[in-house]
Order: sequence, then C-alpha cells, then structure tokens
Amino acid sequence: MSEQTVEVWQGKVRIRVLSKGSGPALVFFHGPWGLQWDPFLDELARNFTVYAPEHPGTTPETPEDVHHLDGMWDLVLCYDELLEALGLNGVALVGHSFGGMMACEIAAAHPARARRLALIAPIGLWRDDARVVNWMMLEPARMRAQIFRDPDGEAARRMFAGAGGPEAEIAERIRLTWAMGTTGKFIWPIPDKGLKKRIHRIKAPTLVVWGMEDRLVPPAYADEFARHIAGARVQTVDATGHVPHLEQPAPVARMVSEFLKA
Repeated sequence: MSEQTVEVWQGKVRIRVLSKGSGPALVFFHGPWGLQWDPFLDELARNFTVYAPEHPGTTPETPEDVHHLDGMWDLVLCYDELLEALGLNGVALVGHSFGGMMACEIAAAHPARARRLALIAPIGLWRDDARVVNWMMLEPARMRAQIFRDPDGEAARRMFAGAGGPEAEIAERIRLTWAMGTTGKFIWPIPDKGLKKRIHRIKAPTLVVWGMEDRLVPPAYADEFARHIAGARVQTVDATGHVPHLEQPAPVARMVSEFLKA
C-alpha cells in the first residue's frame, strides 16, 4: 500500500490517494461513508493498479478543504484535476453509491477519461415510484440495517464498529458522520443533481452491479442506469444489500475484473 497527497483547486483542496497493485490503472470512488481499504479493493489490486482517492474533507488532516467546493460541478472539476495530476486518462473508473455517481459525472463531462466504467449501486437518478432512502436522516442501527443485507455480519461490523472497543466505535461513528456530511453537501436534499441530462454523454462500456436486497437504493435503478447509458449491462448479486462489494467481495471483484479486462 502506498499513499500520496495531491493538491488541486489552486492548492486549496488536498486529496489523499491510496494505491496498491500492479497492472492497468483503475480509479475507485468510494461511497458516502468514506474510504476504507477493504477486501474488495485487495481483490481488484491482484489485476490492476488501484488508485482510491479520499473524498475532499474526509482525510482527517484536511477536514475543512471541502468548504472550497460549492457544488457538484466544482467537485467534478476537482476530481478531473486530480486525475490529470496523476496522469490517469483512458482508465477504468469504478464507483460505489455516491462514488458511482461521481464516476458517471466524470465520464459524462470528459468521456476520454474513462476506458471502462463499473458502477456498484450508483445514485444520481430519481424515480418517484422508487425513492432512495435518505440515509442521513437515519439513526445508526436503522442505517446499518438499510445498508447491509446482514446488519450483524462481518462487513457491517467493520464499517460501524471499528476495532479496539468502545472508544474505537465512537471514533468510527464520528468518522462516518463527517463523511456523510462532506458527501451529503453535494446531494442534499435528494440525490438528483441533473445527471439524467448529461448521462447520455458516457461513451465507455459500462457494467452496473446491484445487490438484490438493496433496501437503500431500490434495485429498479439498475435498469434505469442501463436504460440511460448506451450498451450498459446489468449484473445482480444475490443475498447482498447496498454494498455487494463488501458483503461478497471476491465474487463482485471477479465480476468487475472480468468486465474491465474484456
């Protein structure tokens, strides 16, 4: 594992990027609960050089940097500057939830950035008949049950409990709350900021992955994303919720890797 901090946005935003692996470059955009290097990323690193940036403001040393970004377009351009600084063009983009929306926005704004696109339960579209649950309004126990198919499983414990007893659990809860605040800034009050007007610009072959028991973002959105992105295909994962890559890391990583290597 290596890490570097890249200054973008006229030096006002510092983004820490974790990387691991070898092979073709892959950029992973994490979801609303911040970046944790997990078994899914380890699996991807077997075949790719994985770059995982932390969303602005979620790096503990630079929590205030997010205040320099006022809206979605600022964030998209900020990430574009990051990819430019890293020399990443025409690479695989993978994103989960909020990160899936960011991968879509980047691929729509700058189609040449994305060679292939893998979206895991992305947000960004809206249907009145299949509303996305506002996770920012949920108390921790209910949020845990909405995100995971098994709220008491290993993946849920890793995200919510931390390691090391009550103090670690409190620290983890603070981290999650701040991460939700810094990502929620760009999607409040509903995760629809006009992606449907831009999504047709995506040219990269796209895979949409969805957990069949997603209680946060209804699986109906899988077909919605596929309908808006030319040639996109959908793969569902049984016995998983909104985080299939955490609940079944090896099979989902294999699914994503095979698509990206095609």
